[in-house]
Amino acid sequence: MSEQIMLTVFLKHDQSQNLEEIQGHLAEQEWWTGFPPEGAEILSWNVVMGIGQIVTLRMPPEVLPKVNVELERRAWGVFSTEFFPTYDFLPVRERLTREWKDKTGKA
Repeated sequence: MSEQIMLTVFLKHDQSQNLEEIQGHLAEQEWWTGFPPEGAEILSWNVVMGIGQIVTLRMPPEVLPKVNVELERRAWGVFSTEFFPTYDFLPVRERLTREWKDKTGKA
C-alpha cells in the first residue's frame, strides 16, 4: 500500500443563506459529483448541528492540492473551511489500555 494521509475538513455553513440557497449553489458547482476529487476516499461525512459538515478523507499526499482546489472551486460561497491533518488513534488507545491494565492488574 502506498503512503496515505488523512485530512479532516470542517465545512462551516454560511448562516446568511437558507438551505435552498446553499443546495442551489452546491448544485451549480457540481459539488456532489466533483468533491472529493479522484484519488481521495471518503472515510466519514457527518453533519454537526450548529457547525455544518465534517468530512474525513484518506488519500496519497499528492492528491492534497487537488482537494484544496476542488474545495475552492465548489464549496466557497456556502461554506467556510478549516483543515486538520488526522490519524486513527483507536489502535493506539487500545494498546495503551492493554498496557495500563497489564501494569495495574485492573480488568
